[in-house]
Parts: sequence; structure tokens; C-alpha cells
Amino acid sequence: MTDTMHAVAIEEYGDPDVFEDREFDRPEPDPEEVLLRVEASSVNPVEYKIRSGDLPPFAPDFPAILGCDAAGVVEAVGDDVTAFEEGEAVYGMVGGVTGAQGAYAEYVPAHEKLLAPVPDSLSFAEAAALPVVALTAWEMLVDKADAGEEDSTLVYGGAGGVGHVGVQLADWLGADVYATGSTERKRDLAEALGASATIDYTASDPEEYVAEYTDGAGFDVVFDPVGDDHLQTAFEAVAPFQRVVTTESSSTQNLGQMHQKALSLGVVLSILPVLRQQGRERVGERFRKINDVVSEGGLEPVLDDEQFELTAEGVADAHRYAEEGNHVGKISLVRAE
Repeated sequence: MTDTMHAVAIEEYGDPDVFEDREFDRPEPDPEEVLLRVEASSVNPVEYKIRSGDLPPFAPDFPAILGCDAAGVVEAVGDDVTAFEEGEAVYGMVGGVTGAQGAYAEYVPAHEKLLAPVPDSLSFAEAAALPVVALTAWEMLVDKADAGEEDSTLVYGGAGGVGHVGVQLADWLGADVYATGSTERKRDLAEALGASATIDYTASDPEEYVAEYTDGAGFDVVFDPVGDDHLQTAFEAVAPFQRVVTTESSSTQNLGQMHQKALSLGVVLSILPVLRQQGRERVGERFRKINDVVSEGGLEPVLDDEQFELTAEGVADAHRYAEEGNHVGKISLVRAE
């Protein structure tokens, strides 16, 4: 193992062309960290929002190595690590935000509590698709909404990164799942993953699909990983006394319907344990529960057909593709040969 490593980094905010191939000193793991040889990562909206300068509070210092998700092999372990050994295949939410190097690199140090074993049924690319989106969906549906048997659950963006996990997890929890999608391809995927019906939200408004699928009563849970104007429609689509869960709170919304319907609103920021370096044990615990769902056949990550390499050119192309919004599931980044 050499003393240096290749990484894809940015020196400034901007469009995808700001990514550069760079050489860095290979990091050493702290006592509670492992050093992971990265085999795969994936693209989440938080990465292109950081890259473009839209999320300065979350951004690492320049030169910044982004990438929250990682899957790979443990290369070395810190003195106090007890959960993993050298040579194990693991995945997790490792960093790529303030105070923590990301996975767009040959090697990344990661706190052991942010990791879990790669399920036997998954490839590295599939495992690297899970961390941020699966943790987000789990926190939204299980921790915040307490979704369960026969809850009518509307999932926005049912073929997206968080959404495609949300559809499967809600179905596994016993909910009656509905999903939105802007294209027939996306709606077909959501249905294949477990939605009992899908909705073209570009052609119908909440009043119409609430009437069609809930007889006007509203949904028990509205799962919104999109935010912005979708959050306002969630307040319209949910039934009185019920639950809206979201990953977005940056837009300005009228909360009048929340009051009028006595709604509960749960907001999730899955990367908070990395940002604050506290509560990290909850991450690994949830990944192990997610592994159980995978092993039971309740969750299978969907990878878009387009796959990219962990080089500056590959990461730039992956970010462009992600921002176009036409992909399904997760966009993979794999170790360059």
C-alpha cells in the first residue's frame, strides 16, 4: 500500500467541470475508524448541491473530496475498532461533508459506527447505492411516521433514489403503497417495486388523486423526499390527524393546513450524525436492520443503467446525468480499473 492515493476533488464551487483528479496523502484511521479501500460510491442530491455551492453549511474545506456513500474492503483498522477486521466487505455513510473526507477516492477513513457488513446478496455497487437513501427512508417511515399495517402511504418520486427504497420499505412494513412519477418508465418501476397504484402528478392534482385512491379521506402517510412545492401538496394529500415526512425544509410554505388538519410533520437529515459527529451509533444500527430487510427479500437497490467511474471525468458526467433528473434508482460510481 503506497503513501498516496488518487481522489476526485474540487477546489471551488461550480458546475461538474470543477472536479479534478488529484493525489493526496493516504489517510490513517483514527482509533475508532477503519480505512476503507473504496470499490464503489453513488450520487445523492446533497453532493451536487454541495458542489454547486447551494449548501455551504454542509461543505468540506477545499480541496474537498465529496461522496457520502461507500462500499469496499477494510484495509486497516484503528486501535480501538472492535466491529470489523481487515479484509471485510463493508458499506456505509462515511463523509463527504463538513469535517469528514468523502468516498470519491481510493481510500476513505470511516468511523466504525457508520458502517455495516455488505449483505451477501449485493455487489459493491448495489451496497454503495444504499447508505444515504436507505437510512433516509428508514428514518422517515419507521422513526418519524411509524408506518405500518394498512397505512395508506403516498410516496413522492417512487422511482427516485430515496423514493424507490421508500416504496419497498413501506410495502415491507405492510402499508398500502401509492407512488408518483413523472414518466411512464418511472411509474412502471414504482409499481414493480410494490406500489398498488401510481400517479402522474404532472397530469392530476392532489384533490383528484385523493378522491380516486382514498375516497376523499386523504392518505395516512405522505412520504416526501422532494420538497419545495411538493411539500405543500403533501399537506393537501394527507388525511386529518396524520403524518407528513420530508427531507426538505428550505422552501417557504404555508403551514395553515397543518394547523387546520392537526397534522404532524417529520423532517429527516440522515447525514446529521456525520456533520455533528454524534449519534453515529444509530447509523450502524439502522444499516443492520436494513440488512435484515435485504436478506428477507424486502429491499433490493435499483441501479440506473448508466454507470460511471471514480475519475474526475466520470464523476462530472455522473453529476450532469443526476441533475438532468431522468435516471431511475441510484447512479453508481465504481472504482476505475
